[in-house]
Amino acid sequence: MIVELSGFQDLIHDSQSTFKTLLDALSRPGSVNEITAQLTPPSKLNIACAAACLTLFDLETEVWLQPELDEEVKNWLLFHTGCRFTSDTQQADFAVVWNLDNMPDVSQFKQGTPVYPEDSTTLLIMVGRQEIDMPSNNYPILSGAGIDGQITMGINLSDSFWQQWQQNHNSYPLGVDVYFFFYHGVIGLPRTSYRQV
Repeated sequence: MIVELSGFQDLIHDSQSTFKTLLDALSRPGSVNEITAQLTPPSKLNIACAAACLTLFDLETEVWLQPELDEEVKNWLLFHTGCRFTSDTQQADFAVVWNLDNMPDVSQFKQGTPVYPEDSTTLLIMVGRQEIDMPSNNYPILSGAGIDGQITMGINLSDSFWQQWQQNHNSYPLGVDVYFFFYHGVIGLPRTSYRQV
């Protein structure tokens, strides 16, 4: 296995700052948060998602990679984090998603248990320009814990996703949490958030 792409330029600072940003993103759902870490990930990982992977994955982590992600991504993650990989969505602590349209239904990922609701899959979903460059009056409006009234989330997601998400929200305290990554930005969508209709 040859890994030519570097990880964090400043391991301690970059991992700490990324972790804080990820916490902020889930505590303030729908808001845009900037990841400032400097690194050179494989071509199918954007910088923000790659930084999150290096921060969250470790030797005990079970990771599900969407099949569109190639061996370069798998080898890079293995080299820099030592994480383990699984093809079973029900065993995954984290899932890395390259194409939201081809992602399994949210309900197919690990949902947690009544005793350990936190033992669920966290989805790391990359979104591109087509998902974020849309007229602002079409953006979804979120409510829920951590949101003062409501907030407009600047990502274009399909009705199918929101139908799945409503079921995920209704299963609280069980269910998955989601991070959306683009460029150097991240938006958190915890299971406590729901879309207003």
